[in-house]
Amino acid sequence: MTYHNHEDAIEFGSSPGHQYGLLIDERHGAVNGVRVGVSLYDETDYASPGVHEFQETFYVVTGRGRAKIGEQEFAIRPGSAFVAPAGTPHAIRREPTSEPVKIIWSHAPCS
Repeated sequence: MTYHNHEDAIEFGSSPGHQYGLLIDERHGAVNGVRVGVSLYDETDYASPGVHEFQETFYVVTGRGRAKIGEQEFAIRPGSAFVAPAGTPHAIRREPTSEPVKIIWSHAPCS
């Protein structure tokens, strides 16, 4: 088992509105369903919202944009952190004049 990973070593997938990659999961020693990854949001419109049975936290590394968690919408920029509670629709987009929004996220089960 390796306890380390690097963004350069992961494969990125994509879904409408963003690209994503998994940095840490059980292969790296995480337990109880905890996962950490990175996403890049290049679209200026919201894609269909995500909804999960687990909570998801977000930390903005680069770019400026907007996030929508349930009915709340707010500006995001480097240093912003926020959470989407389990079962709550959430979406992220970049501002038209911004570079892509890069986010580090984590999933954790609710128990």
